[in-house]
Amino acid sequence: MAIELEGKVLNETKLVFGEPEGELTPQQIVAELDKYIIGQKAAKKAVAIALRNRFRRRKLPPELGDEIAPKNILMIGPTGVGKTEISRRLAKLTSSPFLKIEASRFTEVGYVGRDVESMIRDLVRIAVDMVKQEKIKEIEAKAMANVEEKLLDLLLPGRSLANRRQEPRAADEEQKEMLKTRERLRRQLRSGQLDERMVEIEVKERPAPPFEFISSNGFEEIGVQIQEILPGMFGGKTKKRRVKIKEAREILLEDEEKRLVDMDQVSRLAIERVEQSGIIFLDELDKVAGRESGVGPDVSREGVQRDLLPIIEGTTVNTRYGLVKTDHILFIAAGAFHVTKPSDLIPELQGRFPIRVELSPLTREDFVRILTETENALIKQYRALLATEGVEVEFTTEAIDEIAAIAEKVNQEAENIGARRLHTVMEKVMEEISFEAPNLADRKIVITREYVQKQLSEILKDQDLRKFIL
Repeated sequence: MAIELEGKVLNETKLVFGEPEGELTPQQIVAELDKYIIGQKAAKKAVAIALRNRFRRRKLPPELGDEIAPKNILMIGPTGVGKTEISRRLAKLTSSPFLKIEASRFTEVGYVGRDVESMIRDLVRIAVDMVKQEKIKEIEAKAMANVEEKLLDLLLPGRSLANRRQEPRAADEEQKEMLKTRERLRRQLRSGQLDERMVEIEVKERPAPPFEFISSNGFEEIGVQIQEILPGMFGGKTKKRRVKIKEAREILLEDEEKRLVDMDQVSRLAIERVEQSGIIFLDELDKVAGRESGVGPDVSREGVQRDLLPIIEGTTVNTRYGLVKTDHILFIAAGAFHVTKPSDLIPELQGRFPIRVELSPLTREDFVRILTETENALIKQYRALLATEGVEVEFTTEAIDEIAAIAEKVNQEAENIGARRLHTVMEKVMEEISFEAPNLADRKIVITREYVQKQLSEILKDQDLRKFIL
């Protein structure tokens, strides 16, 4: 892919985490976001600059780089206009650990509910899973080779020749014959001919489920497992099972991956990735906006803000994988701010979100583009789903325009939920076809404006019904 910008052509950039070729330019970041999100250029530009500043900071001397705080972003706009999608796609571009969480889930320390540090622990677990999967891919070939040898040992147990009173030549002949048999079994194993054969393997008993608790001081520790402290008590025993080769392969592969992956290294890399590239999308920030009034829920809302402040400013959080510094985690906050406004946040928290962008409501033209132009367009999704049943579906331009018009109209007359309205409208339009699809194999169906109107006419006539169905 090449991107043209003011007469210049930017070459395609490989997305490799931590490597120079992974350093996307702001223009390239926006171009990638344009594939999935329509409009909202101001928000895309802001996140592109914030991401690029991370790469710039890494090139600075450590003593100066540590002083540069991330440019956290506050997105202001109604639901369904692309706030979450922008953040999620941004994280995918750079293989960054990403967590979306609602600010309204937290409560002030001392009250029942999740403490704010739990989001850092959640982010670290996400990063551990990411790094672990990457390490598994690195050792995949070696693990598969080891599993193949173990399966061959089960299919053709080795016989001791030392205890047999045979001539050396006879022993050599038998050894050669066994090698031939082993190679023949290897070919059959790789071709899948032996998948249904039964073998006996040793498997570990299932470990006890993780325990979760919240201590009296509000510290939340998730995933502490008793078997980590006393491994012999839970999950340390093994038992023999007779299973098919295809199941045995999966069990042995999982054991081999655990043996080959160094979890200490995974933990170190995960913590480093969180500290340098972690992204937290803090949604519904407007729900905790409000100043202290002395009584009522306002006290708790301001308490949540004050609890969030040290995490966003930069602190050290204790997790089961080690200490994590939050100084350079990128926080992207969002909220509709219909009732409250950003100035209702405590001043200290306002200062931690220096970049503010307002996302505009989606128009009919935006809905048309969302339905047709994006990589994950709804029209493409429905066509692909029904193609699995042998049904070819085609949408006329007029039909797409009518769907967009209806979505816009319902958003104006009811609650504005942005692009999510397209999902409800499209599902209602395609309901009958999706239901009858197995009986319509090898058929081509054209969706017209009249068909769309027919499917939605009864609902659109009844304003109360429209609010419930669409």
